Amino acid sequence: MENQMDNQYLTIAMDVGEMLLKYGAETSRIEDTIRRICTAYGASRVDVFSITVNIETTMHMGYDTYTQNRRIRSSKMDTERLSALNQLSRDICEKKPSLMTVENQLKVIEAMPNYSYSFQMASYALISGSFCLFFGGTLQDMIAASIIGALLKPVETCVQRYSQNKLFIALAWSLAGGLLNALFLYIGIGQHYDLIAIGNIMILIPGLAFTNGLRDLFVGDSITGLIHLVEAIIVAICIALGFVFVQSFF
Repeated sequence: MENQMDNQYLTIAMDVGEMLLKYGAETSRIEDTIRRICTAYGASRVDVFSITVNIETTMHMGYDTYTQNRRIRSSKMDTERLSALNQLSRDICEKKPSLMTVENQLKVIEAMPNYSYSFQMASYALISGSFCLFFGGTLQDMIAASIIGALLKPVETCVQRYSQNKLFIALAWSLAGGLLNALFLYIGIGQHYDLIAIGNIMILIPGLAFTNGLRDLFVGDSITGLIHLVEAIIVAICIALGFVFVQSFF
């Protein structure tokens, strides 16, 4: 019975770590959180290894050893859920609540509402139009970029239903953006293809992933840092290829 409880402590710690990774936390925070939770429940030693898609933990409880591995298929940045998970991990370390209480809190965090779809479309429009104007676009370019940005949100949602591959999503998204860009210029809305495209590109440009990669390298997480950097560079190339491909024809 005691062995079963010890394994459940590790399961709870891994559940928290998996959600942290799923919602965009850095690997150093994930490893530290899992280590602290296991230690709070009595572990004498905890060895954690995490990269962008995998977490592996070995927990030592006296002479007993428990190991679990989690594979994360997809991730996204969600600062609200990360904040809630950080607070939960602090509460676990300070108060040592029951496993059932922690599981219920994780379900509450998972069920937290997202921003409304209309708000996300408006955000895409605002980002596209603002950056288009910032980089020298005209008022017509800004209007075109804003409308295209709003239309790209449904395109992104549709693509994500069939694939969670970031490279495929970026390429399909940029091809759709390039086609819409060419269509708007053809019907007379907008004047400069490149400036409208810049505004749309800024929606999906992996700046955060690139920054996280550099940060991981500086704190010593070399493998994770390199993965983030390579992924960000390839995604950026896929985004550029889509717009350039369409521009070469139209």
